[in-house]
Parts: sequence; structure tokens; C-alpha cells
Amino acid sequence: MNLLGILLKTLLGKNTLSALAKKTGLTPAKLKKLIPLALPLLLKYLTGNASTQSGALSLLGALGQHSTAKALPEQIAEADPEDGGKILGHIFGKNAEPEIEALASESGLSGKEVNTALGSIAPVLLSSLNTAAASAKKNNKVDLSDGLDLSDVMALLGGNGGGSLLGSLFGGKKTDEKDDGLNGNALLQTLLKLM
Repeated sequence: MNLLGILLKTLLGKNTLSALAKKTGLTPAKLKKLIPLALPLLLKYLTGNASTQSGALSLLGALGQHSTAKALPEQIAEADPEDGGKILGHIFGKNAEPEIEALASESGLSGKEVNTALGSIAPVLLSSLNTAAASAKKNNKVDLSDGLDLSDVMALLGGNGGGSLLGSLFGGKKTDEKDDGLNGNALLQTLLKLM
């Protein structure tokens, strides 16, 4: 399982989805349409941003500002929409408006609804990346006693030099192969190198 799969499973979980619906005023059904469309796009842009030294350092700085051990529903409830909007601006850059419009068109939501939802998700996304990266860097081991989570994936991606346990477990793909940024593996590798 890749970062995208884990994030989707987490954000589409009943408690997280309920908190997001309460925060945004959108129905869980609308959020279930938007989240699977938005997350790959966010990961693709984050991966692209982290591909340059300045972008990677900027992302690392942003992760450091979004560090919390609180559960996702609580993080969503406390999310600052203004901060989330700034994060989206940094992630999408000059493409923010067209990407929001495209997501609105694909999901059947208005641009304002997409902005509201992503503004609540963006701080949680950075917090999740920060927690997972820090945990994997510190432990560099997999603990499946609590199920497969972000820190486990980080440890799997970070191990064994160029190859990884993840590659051997899931079809032999080497994690140093390029991906299109949609599944998050390249982003995770970049974060591990930075931390």
C-alpha cells in the first residue's frame, strides 16, 4: 500500500469524514466524491514542489509548523481555514484557481465547497506527513501491531538502500523507480532524505 492509499483510507474513515462534514458543512457523500480526486492531485503537486532544493526545504519547514499527535477528527475540528487556504496556495502555486475549478467540475461541487474542504484537509495532510516521516526516521522499523500506518510505510520505503522491503512485499517494484507523484512514494522518499 502506498501513501495515497493510506491517506484515503484514513480520511474516508467514518470518524474523520464525520468531523470533516461538520467542519465544512458538506455532506459525507460530497466529501467521498471530492477526497479521492483531490488527494492524488495534492500529492502530485507536493512531490513536484519537493523536487527542487528550495521547494523541499520549504516543505520541510511547513511540516515542522504542522506537528501534532492529536487524532485526525480533532485536527480537522481545530483546522484554521485561513491557514489551510495559504497551504493550498503554496501547494498549487499559480495553478490554484484552475485546479480548484477542475476539482469542482469533476466532483460536482462548487469551487467554494472544494476550497472549504481542501482548506480543512491541507493542515491535516501536512501533519500526517510530518508525523510519519519523523517516526520512521527515528525508528526506521515497521510495527504492524497497530495495523499498517504512515510510519510503517515510511520505514518500508526508507530501508535497504536503493531497494526496499516494500518493493519486495508488493510485487518487486523498486521504490527508486520514478512515479508520477500520484501515489506519494517519491514524496516519502524525499522527506526521508531531508530529515
